[in-house]
Amino acid sequence: MNRCRTTMALLATLLVATAASAQVREFPAAALRGTFQVVQPPDILLDGKSDRLSPGARILGVRNELVMSAALVGERLVVNYTREPNGMVHQVWLLNQQEAALKRDSATRERNFLFASEEDTRPKDDGKTPFHLLPKYGQ
Repeated sequence: MNRCRTTMALLATLLVATAASAQVREFPAAALRGTFQVVQPPDILLDGKSDRLSPGARILGVRNELVMSAALVGERLVVNYTREPNGMVHQVWLLNQQEAALKRDSATRERNFLFASEEDTRPKDDGKTPFHLLPKYGQ
């Protein structure tokens, strides 16, 4: 009789654990998607660009356990993250395959304008420019 109860309790625990791991977590609306790589804590790469973890930053694994940044050095992972008001990365969630398959905004958004420093100010030649108006080099 006790063996049956123990077996049933074990099976119930396994069922609950399996169901919990299959759930998709809820993330804040402000969370963005990106690829995350720890270079040397607190220095990271987000979408291939250098960034930094804030003091007290939290990295949560796929089962919402706390993960130390030093344990992830060199790994490229798909994550959701939020920033603190100073711009540093504050919270990071490592995603499982189901969560990664869901669409989410990333930090690289399209702009409908260019800054003056981004403009291509070089002379443009469409092939119809007269010879005397072409740029002269070496003079």
